[in-house]
Amino acid sequence: MTRVAVIGAGPSGLAMLRAFQSAAKKGAEIPEVVCFEKQSDWGGLWNYTWRTGVDENGEPVHCSMYRYLWTNGPKEGLEFADYSFEEHFGKQIASYPPRAVMMDYIEGRVKKAGVRDWIRFSTVVRFVEYDAEAGDFTVTVHDMKTDSVSKQRFDHVVCASGHFSSPNVPDYPGFDTFYGRIVHAHDFREAREFAGQDILVVGSSYSAEDIGSQCWKYGAKSITSCYRSAPMGFNWPENWEEKPALVKVEGKTAFFADGSAKDVDAIILCTGYRHYFPFLPDDLRLKTGNRLATADLYKGVVYVHNPKLFYLGMQDQWFTFNMFDAQAWYVRDIILGRIEVPADKAVLLADVAEREAREEASDDVKYAIRYQGDYVKELIADTDYPDFDVDGACYAFFEWKKHKTEDIMGFRNNSYRSLITGTMAPKHHTPWKDALDDSMEAYLRN
Repeated sequence: MTRVAVIGAGPSGLAMLRAFQSAAKKGAEIPEVVCFEKQSDWGGLWNYTWRTGVDENGEPVHCSMYRYLWTNGPKEGLEFADYSFEEHFGKQIASYPPRAVMMDYIEGRVKKAGVRDWIRFSTVVRFVEYDAEAGDFTVTVHDMKTDSVSKQRFDHVVCASGHFSSPNVPDYPGFDTFYGRIVHAHDFREAREFAGQDILVVGSSYSAEDIGSQCWKYGAKSITSCYRSAPMGFNWPENWEEKPALVKVEGKTAFFADGSAKDVDAIILCTGYRHYFPFLPDDLRLKTGNRLATADLYKGVVYVHNPKLFYLGMQDQWFTFNMFDAQAWYVRDIILGRIEVPADKAVLLADVAEREAREEASDDVKYAIRYQGDYVKELIADTDYPDFDVDGACYAFFEWKKHKTEDIMGFRNNSYRSLITGTMAPKHHTPWKDALDDSMEAYLRN
């Protein structure tokens, strides 16, 4: 029997399991699928832990999740086409769920699919090798529960380990003598820790925006954010200011490129993540930046240098869960022989080059959203993944961007219509800035 190894049981890996389960449910003969997950439970980044640094097994902590996180985009843009929020919760819910609600939703679909037995939890993938003569992979894994290392052979490998767990940590003059705490977003867990403090947030992307907002919401004295290329440019509260690039730190004083300075109590590095696959050798390891057209991936999923290896969810993301689904269904159908990958490597590389050129044609946000929407439509057109209104999802993202420009601390108070059920989401009972309890019970309260 054909064997498939899936690395990671986060949203991308779970999408892969759901894709195979869907085919089996329709009568297809599917391969043996084994998923290796280093954490003790599924959910990937949504599987929150208080731990930082290393986990209970001494492995690097995968989670970059923090308490009080709410989705920073409307749930209507990521809703599973085959499992609506209404099906899961028995009613329509507001458009910006907190972490616990999202985790419950993710878990609900895979519980219904019954794929948990396919996952080997607390099992770390140590190395993957390809045997060209045999045409298969040897995967070396470390079972932390039994503290045993074993090797298994697979015909295909799907890397779904994500790319938001290995932090990019810059160094600045004076960091080694700073009179306060320096933490990367990966290790940020609790906004209340910074109540009453003057906070410096280094970065100008989504994590800087959201972590700064979390600290503001939970009582930070002031927020200063700094940028290298361009400011976020929102209409921030009066105790939040944006500065150009950080130059150095002396004591607890931060100095910026415009010559200004600010005393700060803590520095939070929202400086991004690296695509990092220490378990893969050079000839199998994806080397790319965080972009919409990921390097060396035909159709965004097939590794051009070895088409038996696949990567899921490696793109910079507007679409998330439903894009992971589209990719998983496409990869499944390649493995099942329903979709043929061209044998000519030049054709695969040409596909990558075309996608890169098309991405680089414009840096407009609406263009990028439509670019990724078109990518999702391209993949689902060739599979039996349930069709959904991708253009409607793009429109929801456009509205989301507009609402953020209008009120950066209130955009989560808006509602959107489900593209799966057509139902309008209700207004949340409490404005985001006043909703200090992020539990599922508090959120779902009528």
